[in-house]
Amino acid sequence: MAGAHYGGAEEFFVRLALAFEQEEMDQHVVIRSHSRRENRLRQGGVSIDTLPFRRYLDFRTGSKLTTIIRDWRPNIVLTWMSRASHACSKIGHDGSFVQVGRVGGYYKLKYFRGCEHLVVNTPVLVEYICDLGWPVARAHYLPNFVSERRALPLDRALLSTPSEAPLLLALGRLHENKAFDVLLKAMVHLPSYWLWLVGDGPQESALRKQASRLGVEERVRFVGWRDEVAPLFSAADILVCPSRSEPLGNVVLEAWTQQVPVVAAAAKGLQELIDDGVNGLLAPVGDASALAERITEVTRERSKELAMAGWARYHASFSQAIVVKRYLDFFKSVAP
Repeated sequence: MAGAHYGGAEEFFVRLALAFEQEEMDQHVVIRSHSRRENRLRQGGVSIDTLPFRRYLDFRTGSKLTTIIRDWRPNIVLTWMSRASHACSKIGHDGSFVQVGRVGGYYKLKYFRGCEHLVVNTPVLVEYICDLGWPVARAHYLPNFVSERRALPLDRALLSTPSEAPLLLALGRLHENKAFDVLLKAMVHLPSYWLWLVGDGPQESALRKQASRLGVEERVRFVGWRDEVAPLFSAADILVCPSRSEPLGNVVLEAWTQQVPVVAAAAKGLQELIDDGVNGLLAPVGDASALAERITEVTRERSKELAMAGWARYHASFSQAIVVKRYLDFFKSVAP
C-alpha cells in the first residue's frame, strides 16, 4: 500500500491488516514509510517492510518488491490502490501468485492492468469498473468495516464550543469532492448550530476564507486531522457528510457504530448506503439550503431512531467479523 499521509482508504488498510493478524492469516505487509502506521501494524504483530513507492526514478521499489515476493512466495498479492498496483504489475510474475487490486474510487484502470481480480467497496463501483471494460466475473464487492471503540466525549471547552449548542461533525480530506464548502453555506441557515470540521487537505485555506466571508467563522472549528475520532463523535449531535462524490462513506459507518445520526448528500455511494428517513437523512448534492433543512429535522426523538437504525444496519452488513470472513472466503476462491 502506497497511500497518502492521511485518508480513509489508508486507515481501513491498517484495520484490515490487523484484523487478518487476529485471524492468524500468514501475511506480510509492504507500505510506504509512515511512522504511525508502522507502529500500529508492528504493535499488532504484523510483519512489514517499507518502500518508497515514488512516482518517478524509483529503482528501489521494484527491485525490493520483487525480492520480497520471491522470498516470501505468497499465493495472493493484494495491491491497495493504484500506485501499489502499478508497482507490482511492472515487476511481472510467473503465475505463482494472483494479483488482486483494490480500487477505492472512480479511478482509471490503467494502473490495474496487471491484476487478475479487482476488489471494490460498493456495488456501484462494481458497475463503474465493469462499464470501463473490466470483466464482471473478476470484479468483487467487499465492504469496509470501522472501529467500534467508544470513548468519552471530548470536552467542548477545548474547542471553545458552547456545551448547550447543537453540534455538527464533519470529517474527511479537505478536498472539493467532500463539499465542505456546501456545508459552510448551510451553516448560514443554521444560526444556532456549531460545526467541528475534522481533517486537512488542499482546500483548508479556501474554506477558512469562505467561513469568514459567510460570517460563520465564530461557529466553525477547523480541528485538523485526528487519529482518534471516537471522542469527537461522542461529543457531537449529528454527523454531516455533504460529499459531491463518495464511493462508500467510511464516516457514515463510523457514525453508525458511535450511534450518531447522519445527514448526508445523496451522492451515488451514499444513496446505496443510507435508506433515507430510516438510518439517515439525504439532501440533494450541492444544495446547501436543503442540507440545512434536513439537519433541522433531526430532533431529539428522531435522532435516537436514526442512530439505532444505523447501528443495526452496520452490524447486519459491515461489522469486522462479517467483512473479514468475506475477504477470507474471497481469497480462498481465487488462490492458485
